[in-house]
Amino acid sequence: MHFRARSAKSVVLGALAAGLFVAAAGAQAPGQPSPGVAPSEANHFIATPKGWVHPRTAWGEPDLEGTWPIPAGINLVRGQNSCPANPPRGRGAGAAAPNTPPAPPCDPTTPFLSEAEYKVVMDRYERLQKEGDNATQALAKGDFGAALQGGVTDPQTPLRQRSTIMDPPNGQLPDLTEEGRRRSALMKSSWSLGPQEKQIWDHWTDFDSWDRCITRGMPTSMMAYRYNNGIKIFQAPGMVVLSLEMIHEDRIIYTDGRPPLKAVHSHYMGEPRGRWEGNTLVVETTNYKPGPSGTNLGVYGTPPGIPGGNRWPVSERMKTTERFTRLNNDYMLYEMKVEDPVVMTRPYTVRYPLKLDNRYEWWEYACHEGNRTIRDYINSSRAERGLPVGDTNTVPTR
Repeated sequence: MHFRARSAKSVVLGALAAGLFVAAAGAQAPGQPSPGVAPSEANHFIATPKGWVHPRTAWGEPDLEGTWPIPAGINLVRGQNSCPANPPRGRGAGAAAPNTPPAPPCDPTTPFLSEAEYKVVMDRYERLQKEGDNATQALAKGDFGAALQGGVTDPQTPLRQRSTIMDPPNGQLPDLTEEGRRRSALMKSSWSLGPQEKQIWDHWTDFDSWDRCITRGMPTSMMAYRYNNGIKIFQAPGMVVLSLEMIHEDRIIYTDGRPPLKAVHSHYMGEPRGRWEGNTLVVETTNYKPGPSGTNLGVYGTPPGIPGGNRWPVSERMKTTERFTRLNNDYMLYEMKVEDPVVMTRPYTVRYPLKLDNRYEWWEYACHEGNRTIRDYINSSRAERGLPVGDTNTVPTR
């Protein structure tokens, strides 16, 4: 796989997007009233009021504490379903009301909805707040499975962006390298790449780490899933902790200047180190342990094939750089750059707002590595092929 040639326009747009984010993030000096920042693409149309002062912790650092759920319903990649006439699944998505005017023109290649498109989204959202969206209606009927998959635990606030990937400028995942494709072909998962794939399960190694309730890994843990998107931020002197609702993992980020551990100490969630740049928390994570997929079909708008699916490899050389910038009392802008020269032909960057919601309903993620679902998959697959069932610790001859 070769690098795709990028036009000068694409290069300029990517650099401009990065520069705009830095400009928006640096609009307020620590401890000083904000001069005010108007809504624009740079801050994802979220303004900072004039005179607003960033809250501080008791020891003087920027205060980011609270519950900040990842916004549900935004696609990972950009495409036709990024248009208001084709809304993604999830809380707040729903069919247009009867006798509504036709949807405005849509260019799904652009990063943000136009004002006319956003009005369509807001009109639908306000109607569903009165009528109840699909997930709420399913819950009222007692259909808890449909309610959970529809995002009943994850209230959705309409946003202007078409995808969480903001770079490359086309909003798509990069190509895999030749080594990335080789590693992808070795990965296993219960999530099919499509109807063309005939799946066979003989052993726990035929499943991915999310199937087995071990971890989602990174960077996918910071992407919008169909449910359980809660993130709680706790702070102490020299430390920030991101507690994740799904699989109940905690990312402990030291901000006291200590160096990362040696590369031999690797983890599925990596080894994060943080620092403060003004009011922005910057987190660089290395020492990733290969295993979990870097994308996941449980993430909104993930393409089913390659690239995409649950077969996106992560190498020991992957690095993520995250930026958490609070824009006002209610919103924070989150950005994550993902680099992995072993697997990808170029980096990519996701960016989206986080809305403070301390009333968010944090549900138990009742999933564990010893669950019976893996065994049931294996026994059913073996029974279909006329093989003995019951022993999931050995791999039969195929």
